[in-house]
Parts: sequence; C-alpha cells; structure tokens
Amino acid sequence: MASNDASSATEANSEYFDFKLYRYNPSLPAAIVAVIVFGILTALHGWLLKKARAYYFTPFLIGGIFQTVGYCGRIWSHFNQDAIGGFVMQAILILVSPALFAASIYMILGRLIRALGAEHLSLIPNKWVTKIFVTGDVIAFSLQAAGGGIQSSGTLDMYELGEKIIIAGLFVQIAIFGFFVATSVLFHTRMQKSPTSQSLRGRVPWKRHLYVLYTTSTLILIRSIFRVVEYLQGNDGYLISHEVFIYIMDALLMAAVMVIFATWYIGDLEPRRWKNNVDSSSRESADVAMVDTSDNYKRSSRASPV
Repeated sequence: MASNDASSATEANSEYFDFKLYRYNPSLPAAIVAVIVFGILTALHGWLLKKARAYYFTPFLIGGIFQTVGYCGRIWSHFNQDAIGGFVMQAILILVSPALFAASIYMILGRLIRALGAEHLSLIPNKWVTKIFVTGDVIAFSLQAAGGGIQSSGTLDMYELGEKIIIAGLFVQIAIFGFFVATSVLFHTRMQKSPTSQSLRGRVPWKRHLYVLYTTSTLILIRSIFRVVEYLQGNDGYLISHEVFIYIMDALLMAAVMVIFATWYIGDLEPRRWKNNVDSSSRESADVAMVDTSDNYKRSSRASPV
C-alpha cells in the first residue's frame, strides 16, 4: 500500500517537474539579430510618425518597442534559462505586440473611409468602425497579457490556466481580424462600384492603402494561428520545443509587417490632412467656376451689339 502511494507521488512529481520554461537554450545570435532588426525598424517608425504626425501609429510604435525589449528578454534567458524575469519579459511582450500593430491597422480603416467621404459605403457606421475593432483588440490584448502574467506564477496549474486564457485571447484576435478583413473587402468592392468624388481626385492612394492593410493583416493572422496551435500543443509540444518556429512564424512575420508599413507609410490620413485636401479641392473648383464665369461674360460682351 505504502509502495503504491510512493509510486503515485513519484509519478505526480515527475509530471510536475516535466514543465520547463524552455526546452532548449535560447539562441544568443538569433536574439541579438532580432533586437537589432526590431530596434532599427522601431526607430524608423518613430521618425516616420514624427515626420507625418500620424499619431494613429502610436500603438504600432509601442508594439515595435515591445518586440525589441521582448527579444532582449531572450538574450537574458540565454545566460539564465531559469530566470523568471527573462522568460516573462519575452513571453508577454512578444506575445502581445501584434495586438498593438492591429490597433493602428484598425484606426487606419476608419480614417481612410472618412478621408474618402465614403461613410455610406461602410458595412459599419464609420463612427463605430475604430471603436468596435479597437475594443475587440483591447480585449484580445488584455486576455493575452493576463494569461502571460498568470503563467509566470511558477506552478503548473497556473501555467495551464494562463495558457487557456492566452488561447482565448488569440481566438478573439483572430475573430476580430477576420471580421475586419471582411469589412475592408466589402468597402473596397463598394468603392470600386460607386467611387466618391474624393477618391476620383487621386489625392489619397486608397487602393494602395487597402492592399497594405490586407497584406499586413494576413501576416498577423498567420502568426496568431501559429500561436494558437503552439499553445494548444502544450508546454511539451513540438512547436514550443523548437526555437526556430518563434523566429520564422513570429519574428520574421512581424518584422515584415513593420517593413511593409515603413515602405508604404500611411501618413496622409490625419484629419487636418484630408480636410486640407477637401478645402483645396473646393478652392480649385471655385477658381474654375470663376474663370468659366469670367470667360462667359467676356464672350457675351463681345457678342452684344454696340
């Protein structure tokens, strides 16, 4: 009887101690490269934001900072795999930063619709576009951050609870992103069928902006699906046990998102910009009308008998 109890206790202990923060030694060169890449891209986005005064990119910039600091955590973990601080730093910051990228992406759509004067073509009333998607994004962000915090408590039960909360957050993120892409595609289709006068002037390259949103949204969706599968496999799963996947399916994709937005920066959607465009177009129309009126007056004066 005692031997059976001892055997059960041994099995329970072996199950408990099977949990590991890392199932490999985090690569130092890979982490250093990631810090350098994200650091440069974040600095570039900070400069672009300041130059364009595109303050809707502020969450995006914070996401870049999170990525940079997160991979610093992996450098720390290389030298001490048992350090909770390094593990939590990289686990939470790398996990939640795409939600911050998504917040800026959501805000871009609402501003694009307004800049084109196309509120009537949106599936959702434009005043609710940013609110709905950003609120969903905040929920996803909060769940993932809370789950990551719970995982750092140091027990297997709490780790598994945190894992479930993170998975819920990732599913929320995927659902919101899917709805966002559907809303964007529908708006795009309607705009092509019934273009507004602002879109025809070509002052805002709206098609290019939408293609940038489609591409970056797809990359974040792929990364989120990867993370869901990773967490569903558990702490001893294949994906989480092989470091290469976090760099290929997370770091590389998120760096690509930052590169795409740096190359085709959407910095022309601040209200002051598109209002100036509208006012400029109105002045041009007024000038043309005045010229036409003047020409008509001159022609009528020449045609009238003396």
